[in-house]
Amino acid sequence: MITGLIGKKLGMTQIFDKDGNQMSVSIIEAGPCTVLAVKDNPKKVQLGFEGIKESKVNKPTAGYYKKLGLSPKKYIREMDSTNNEGYQVGQEIKADFFKPGDFVDVSGVSIGKGFQGGMKRWGWSGGPASHGSMHHRRVGSIGASTFPGRTIKGWNMPGHMGSDNKTIQGLRVVGVDADQNLIMVRGAVPGAKNGLLTILRSRKKAFKSLDEKRAVVQHKVNPMKQSKKAAKAQVKPAGKK
Repeated sequence: MITGLIGKKLGMTQIFDKDGNQMSVSIIEAGPCTVLAVKDNPKKVQLGFEGIKESKVNKPTAGYYKKLGLSPKKYIREMDSTNNEGYQVGQEIKADFFKPGDFVDVSGVSIGKGFQGGMKRWGWSGGPASHGSMHHRRVGSIGASTFPGRTIKGWNMPGHMGSDNKTIQGLRVVGVDADQNLIMVRGAVPGAKNGLLTILRSRKKAFKSLDEKRAVVQHKVNPMKQSKKAAKAQVKPAGKK
């Protein structure tokens, strides 16, 4: 079985669970993904997502898809697989690959915010705000003197913010619409609307039914502390003379 699918972020909304609790969810179009190749050593399955006009691909790419007998795809990703026996070229894998209760790791490119200063980009506290400071939001000392005579690598500096590859781990699938190839994931996922996502099964969390209730943890009570509190409550304050 492959580890995940290619998808697209459609936006966010809110739903209510069976107990009436409100939760924020991200709507992801997961598939349909078409199998383009099945590889061994190591075992991988090449998936294609979202069609594209043949006129927008070059001749070698068009010839590749023509040989497969498939229409060109806009995005191609390779997924790790544990067993390739159930996959063949041309097969479509839809959103019902996931089921409510699964945990997934979602990867995408975060929203770009352009060039930003250090206070917004790194959360600097800034300089004195009083009149005459002239150092409200500026960069402070960033290097030594004549030796080494340069700025040491690794400083948090102003620069381009966002547009980074980000992965949010352990998001829970709370709903699946196989007809429209949609899944609802609790929480936020990286990227803007219509951004490309890679949805993988979580490596750290196993399936957990949505009907399963969270166990209430009973904290142990220290009997010595309880006896001290009881003793203090029994002692009456001495009256003033």
